[in-house]
Amino acid sequence: MKRLLGIDVGTTSLKVGLYDENLNEIGSATVDYTLDTVGDRVEFDAEEYLRLLLRGMKEACGGIRPDAISLDTQCETMILTDGEGRPLRPAIVWLDNRAAAQAEAIERAFGRETVYNKTGQPEVAAAWPACKLLWVKENEPEVWAATKKIFLLGDWLAYRLTGRFVTEGTLQSSSLYFDITKGDWWEEMLDYVGITRQMLPEIRKSTEKVGEYEGIPFVMGAMDQVAGAVGCGTVKPGTVSEMTGTTLAVFAPCEGIPPFRADSIIPCHYHYDGSYCRLLWTSAAGLALKWFRENFCADLSFRDLDREAAQVPPGSDGVTFVPHLCGSTMPVCNPAATAAFCGVSLRHTRAHFARAVMEAVAFMLKECLDTLDTDIKQIRSSGGGSQSPFWCGIKADVIGKEVVTMTKKETATLGSAIFAGVGIGVFPSVPDAAEKIQEGKRYLPTGQDYTEAFRRYLDYSRRVNER
Repeated sequence: MKRLLGIDVGTTSLKVGLYDENLNEIGSATVDYTLDTVGDRVEFDAEEYLRLLLRGMKEACGGIRPDAISLDTQCETMILTDGEGRPLRPAIVWLDNRAAAQAEAIERAFGRETVYNKTGQPEVAAAWPACKLLWVKENEPEVWAATKKIFLLGDWLAYRLTGRFVTEGTLQSSSLYFDITKGDWWEEMLDYVGITRQMLPEIRKSTEKVGEYEGIPFVMGAMDQVAGAVGCGTVKPGTVSEMTGTTLAVFAPCEGIPPFRADSIIPCHYHYDGSYCRLLWTSAAGLALKWFRENFCADLSFRDLDREAAQVPPGSDGVTFVPHLCGSTMPVCNPAATAAFCGVSLRHTRAHFARAVMEAVAFMLKECLDTLDTDIKQIRSSGGGSQSPFWCGIKADVIGKEVVTMTKKETATLGSAIFAGVGIGVFPSVPDAAEKIQEGKRYLPTGQDYTEAFRRYLDYSRRVNER
């Protein structure tokens, strides 16, 4: 039986999963790390990424030799090297916002509509690699003069494992110099930034074998959100995945690129098969419940909170939580937005507040889904929030759709393992492999009516933050 190694390189932790061809987990490892942060600058040692990766691979495999490897990473983390692939400076992590002025310059030069129609990105943000490159060009001329190769993190790790200078479209979607309509580099943006095709990796397809690491086939993967969605079985339009972790992430495959809307900030990304997908996220979801528990009832477990909240009727007897503890991102962007409990009176208890927090996350999910304007048949749920049957039931009722949880916690490593398996012929295709993914529990709407509670949520969110 073939062994498939899937690697997920996140912002502050790296996870590795070894699976058999039935997608049963054989081994796993998690390696945490801390970024170097000073003000709006966030960096990390490029070579350390590789050392951590090799450590995680060794721990997960436990002496077993995998038959194929694939990896997914965060987008936008950028590494610049000389012609021999030697880093010229620390990696500029995706969270880094130093390039705000350069982002404004690009927006003035091209306009949001042109940028969206080429790249699927409705905003020109400081995090995007094109903006970071301009910053280096203008502020570190000695580094810029020596730069011969431009890597994103997934490209860099693939290069160090295989020696191949390759990339794929999902990772490059938010680079701002990748044309998602053609699956190729956007020449006008390359010229504006001042880079050439020779400085960029060769574009290959997800699931394609591109090299070897110590004789083991290395297969192109995807960005982390795509891998996570594949690991949930979200591979066709009509099915949407949501992950309630620290934040709320919503992933929806789509047939084509939705038309540009000046009032929308929802990006459209290149998907693993050359189709498209939309990705939404919010700043605080599971984080909101964790904040509430740690500050107001640290003696209770999350399961205890579930039991307390279940004693309160839907709508929390009028209590509404505005959940923007870290500002608002999607579908409305307001970094200055704040949180609030509204509609509170003497009759309300801790249980009302706990339920209101859970309902607010479900309302955020509905708000995001409503903006997609697509026929959704099923929601596939992952992350820590999916471990709460009570919370999943609330989501099913609020959305009015079936919610299905997954048995595997680390869906991104599973998705990368699926890419590895397709690359060496273990699976005929990604959708075929997705048929093997084991589902957890199913939650159907019970008929509870949240219409008025959702209306209150939207009204309070607007009034608290004047949006």
